[in-house]
Amino acid sequence: MKLKLSNASSWKGGVRGELRACDAKGLGDVVLPAGVGRVVTATRDLQGDTQFVVSLGPAERMTADTLRCAAGGIVGWMREQKVTALGLDLPRLEGLTADEVLRAIAEGLLLRDYAFDRYKSAAEKRPALSVTLLTAKPSASAGRVLRELEQISAAVTAARDIAHEPPNVLNPVTLARRVQALARKSGLKCTVLDERRLATMKAGGIIAVGQGSATPPRLIILEHTPPGAKGKPVVLVGKAITFDTGGYSIKPKDGILGMKYDKCGGMAVIGVLQAAAALKLKTPVVGVIAAAENMIAGNAYRPDDIITTLSGKTVQIVSADAEGRMVLCDGITYAQQKYKPRCIIDLATLTGGVVIALGNSAAGIFANDATLEKDLIEAGKRTHERLWPLPMWDEYFDLLKGDDSDFKNSAGREAHAIQGAVFLKQFVDPKIPWAHLDIAGTADVEKDTPYCPKGATGFGVRLLVDYLQDL
Repeated sequence: MKLKLSNASSWKGGVRGELRACDAKGLGDVVLPAGVGRVVTATRDLQGDTQFVVSLGPAERMTADTLRCAAGGIVGWMREQKVTALGLDLPRLEGLTADEVLRAIAEGLLLRDYAFDRYKSAAEKRPALSVTLLTAKPSASAGRVLRELEQISAAVTAARDIAHEPPNVLNPVTLARRVQALARKSGLKCTVLDERRLATMKAGGIIAVGQGSATPPRLIILEHTPPGAKGKPVVLVGKAITFDTGGYSIKPKDGILGMKYDKCGGMAVIGVLQAAAALKLKTPVVGVIAAAENMIAGNAYRPDDIITTLSGKTVQIVSADAEGRMVLCDGITYAQQKYKPRCIIDLATLTGGVVIALGNSAAGIFANDATLEKDLIEAGKRTHERLWPLPMWDEYFDLLKGDDSDFKNSAGREAHAIQGAVFLKQFVDPKIPWAHLDIAGTADVEKDTPYCPKGATGFGVRLLVDYLQDL
């Protein structure tokens, strides 16, 4: 989508709309439900121009996310009506500045206008859309705000695009090549550790998960180092299982479809690094993407195997389908050994348990540092990529005590999401602030939402960019 700002007085006609708060009585003399994002009136004037009004719902319930949702509704209406260009008046709303209104509306437009159509025929591809944002007097910072949003939305799009790639196209090796190309374009440093280097390092977790695949695992590192940066970097660690069969703990047929999205944590990390470079963030940021394909073969890892991880700690495999924590523990260890980070934040589609607990409305956050947890939760509120804290009390570790090893990688369904976090905690130096984000419920959606089409959401990109900007 092409977005531009213009003075409302210079608009020369065509399709034009506005967003307006509506109460239960409807709009004017039109009595309609005031659903957010619903076009409640659409008329043509004597010149044939279309005028439309979009509902923001009741004024007392207005938030920035209301505007995002309403803007997404406009994109849906444009597609339904085959409108490719329009002018949209920016509303003035109590409690939100002009820049906050602009930011939310532009986000909703850009995020909703997404389609992964790389593998569709030309006839199935959708025409590009153009929206002119109209205001009586743009603020001095409006242009900068819009450019920034376009860069962040492009990073979300990049994360969504790679997440959507099918497993016959994207595996750990081709993912590494894709990231190397992105790094060259973005001005990021990229390092790829192949299976030989991982074996030399004794990164047993990631090697074990990937050894059953014809495509070997990769540890992919992206670095954003701003000029003159002297502080410790924020390190983001992402799980990137390009396809997950569950291994010898094989998933049922209904659970295996969609497992290309098991790489979404790593894709969010890639998106954040792209945005950090584009926005020239002053904070140094490192992304560690642990990529493997969890398959079944004669040499695949098995339940009852004991794996020595990069940290030297040993893990008895109870479930080959608890593979995400096995690649992440090596990624987290590498982050500490290599970078001495300011903090570590990992993202992973780790457990079905977090979906049972929180559904698709929030991701779970587990943290060893109250300040880091609070800052991330606040960033989640601002971006509406919400996080909900869950505990990691010492008693939960009893579930993971090993019989013949330091600990087990799973203990069944009890406290499932917490198990995953407690497992990862064993690999984190308690002196380093760390947060684990379990995004299994938010990484992809099965049907369109107000500003995300069906499929990968790019969850975590806007959240972490906001967090980094706030530093």
